[in-house]
Amino acid sequence: MKPISQSVLIVLTAVFIMAFGNFAFFENFFAAYPVTLRSLLFLASVVVLFTAVAVIFLGLLCTRHTIKPVLIGVLILSALAACFMDSYNVVIDAQMIDNVLHTNLSESLDLFNFRLLLYVFLLGLLPAWLILRLPLREAPLRANLMARLKLLGIAFVTIAVMLFSFGDSYASFFREHKPLRYYANPAYHMYSLARYGSRALAGGHREFQRIAEAPRIRDVGSGKKRELVILVVGETARADHFSLNGYERETNPLLKKERVISFQSMWSCGTSTAISVPCMFSVFSQQDFDEENAAATENVLDILHRAGVNVLWRDNNSSSKGVALRVPYEDFRSPEVNPVCDEECRDEGMLAGLQDYIDSHREGDILIVLHQMGNHGPAYYKRYPRAFERFTPVCRTNQLEDCTDEEIANTYDNGILYTDYFLSKVIGLLKHNTPQFRTAMIYASDHGESLGEYGLYLHGLPYFMAPDNQKHVPLIMWFGDNFDPGPQGLKGLLARSQGRYTHDNIFHTMLGLFHVETGVYDPGLDIIPHPHHRLARN
Repeated sequence: MKPISQSVLIVLTAVFIMAFGNFAFFENFFAAYPVTLRSLLFLASVVVLFTAVAVIFLGLLCTRHTIKPVLIGVLILSALAACFMDSYNVVIDAQMIDNVLHTNLSESLDLFNFRLLLYVFLLGLLPAWLILRLPLREAPLRANLMARLKLLGIAFVTIAVMLFSFGDSYASFFREHKPLRYYANPAYHMYSLARYGSRALAGGHREFQRIAEAPRIRDVGSGKKRELVILVVGETARADHFSLNGYERETNPLLKKERVISFQSMWSCGTSTAISVPCMFSVFSQQDFDEENAAATENVLDILHRAGVNVLWRDNNSSSKGVALRVPYEDFRSPEVNPVCDEECRDEGMLAGLQDYIDSHREGDILIVLHQMGNHGPAYYKRYPRAFERFTPVCRTNQLEDCTDEEIANTYDNGILYTDYFLSKVIGLLKHNTPQFRTAMIYASDHGESLGEYGLYLHGLPYFMAPDNQKHVPLIMWFGDNFDPGPQGLKGLLARSQGRYTHDNIFHTMLGLFHVETGVYDPGLDIIPHPHHRLARN
C-alpha cells in the first residue's frame, strides 16, 4: 500500500465524517432552506467551510506520533455523535458532554442498541481499521511542520473564500439559523470538547465561597413545632403531561385527592440534569448561572445545614450533580440499599427507613431531598412497575424512532402515573408525622422532555433553541394541617399558583420555609409570602 502524507490523511478523515456523519445537519438544513439551485450551492459552500474547520481542528491536534490515535478517537466520537443526532435530533454541545460524563452505567445502557452498534462500526471502527493499516510517508520534522502550516493556511483561505462568495447567505445563516451549525459533525462537537475542557481546567482552581454569613433560624415563639419538609427533585417531567395542569389524561389520580397546589407556569433553569439540579439549589439566576461558579459557591442546602437544619439527600438518579457534597448523602440505586427493585430500583424505595431517620433526629428541623429516576429516557418503559402500565400500547425499546408518537406518549405517561403514586406515598409519610411536625412537600422537576414534537426527542438542547416541552416543568406543593403557607393560607397560595416562576425561586423559597435569616435571602423571589409575623409556629 502506497504511503500517504499526514495532511492527506487529515483531509480524508474530515471529508469522510462530513459526508457520512452529517445526515442530521443536512435534514435540518433543508428544513430551514427551500430546495433551490442557490440553496444547493450554498449548502455545498457550507459543507466545504465546515470541512475546512474540521481540518483546522485536526491539524492542530495531530502530531507526527499522535495522528492515528487522534483521528481514530475523533472518528469514534463522531460516529456516536452522528447516531444520537440522527436518532433524537439532539446536539452535542458542552452541556451535552457534561451530561454524558455525569451519566452512570445503567443510564448509558439505556442508550445502547443495534443502531448505535451499526453507526460505531461503519462510521468509527471500519475507517479506524483502515487508518491503522495505512502507512504514512516519512518526512523530516521541518518538512512535516511546513506541510502542516501549508494545510492550515489552505484551510483558512478556503473558509475566507466561502464566506466572501456567499457573504449575504452566511449573514443570514449565522444570525437567523444559528442552531444549524450545532449539527455540524465533527466541527461542533470538537469545539464543544475544547470548550468543556478549558472550562473544567479553569474551574478546578477556584476557592470555595460562603455567601451567607452566620445564617440562623429566626425565633418565632416558644412552644413551636419543628418543621419536616420533603423536597422531591423530579426527573424529565413536563408540566403539560400532568392532569393537575389540565392534561386530558388522568395521570394524577392520587394527587388530585390531596390538598395539593400545582403551579401552572414553572420553568426550568436548563434542559439537562447537570445544569438544572445545581442551578435550582444555587443563588444564581438562570441568566447568571455558571457551572464552575455554582460548584465553588455554597448552595441552599449548605446554608440550611449551617443554620441547624438536619439535611439528608437520597438519590435514585445518577448523582446530586455536586449539590449534596457537604451534606449527608445516600445512594439508593442498588438492591443492597433499595428494597423496591425489579427491572431497576424504584423511587418508592427511597422512603424505606425514612421514619427511623426522622425519629432519630429529636432536635432541629428536617429537610429530606429525594432525587427521582422519574421519567429518564429514552427507555421510558423501564421507569415504572408493570402495575402502572395503564396507557397502551407502549414503546418497549430505547429506539424511539421505531415507535409511534402514541406509543411514546403512552409509555411516558405511565411513568408520570408512577410519579403520582410515589408523591402520594411521600404525602402519606408526612401525614403520619404531622402531629409532631409542621409538614410540607415540594415537588419540582429538573427539566422537561421532547416526545417527537418537531422531530425532537429527549432533552438537552441549548436553552435558547429548546422548545417549551423541555423547559416547562411541574411544581407541586402540599402542606400539613398545621403548616399555614402564608397570611392567606392555601387560598392565597392557590391564587399565586397562576403566576410565572422559575428554578430561581427555589433557593429563596427553601430559605423562607425554614425562616433562615441571611442577607442572601430575597423575599421577592420567595414563592410563599413571608411577612414578619407569618407562620408563627404552633
